[in-house]
Amino acid sequence: MIVCGLLASGVSARADSHDGPCSNRTLRGDYGFAIEGLLLPAPGVTIPVRGVAMTHFDGKGNLTQVDHVVVDGTPPAAEWTFGSGPYTVNSDCTGTATINVPGNPFSPVKLHLVVVKEGKEIHTVVDAGAAVTSVGIRRD
Repeated sequence: MIVCGLLASGVSARADSHDGPCSNRTLRGDYGFAIEGLLLPAPGVTIPVRGVAMTHFDGKGNLTQVDHVVVDGTPPAAEWTFGSGPYTVNSDCTGTATINVPGNPFSPVKLHLVVVKEGKEIHTVVDAGAAVTSVGIRRD
């Protein structure tokens, strides 16, 4: 009966942490990202990339963001570009995310990520076709 009472009261929310310190719930709220690296469209060709993004994580595996990314010194056509997609945070604080950007030839952008500082900071790397990394810090 005690177990049933705890389950009914919502105490079980910590029990589904999958035996680790992180889950999708670890990422909640808005994170400001600094983006930098190189696009690698062909062997021997590198294109510099720098940008910023504001990404919202809902704690349930969904993200939305706006970014302003300068490619080879050229700003984007729109001041801010919208993107959205799923993310997953594993119990060991590693994870993945996919950002779908309508009309972008590089979409979807697939990322691997590491959550540090108890969810206050995220480090990402783009999976393919680029050597682009970012660091995001939770906005308080």
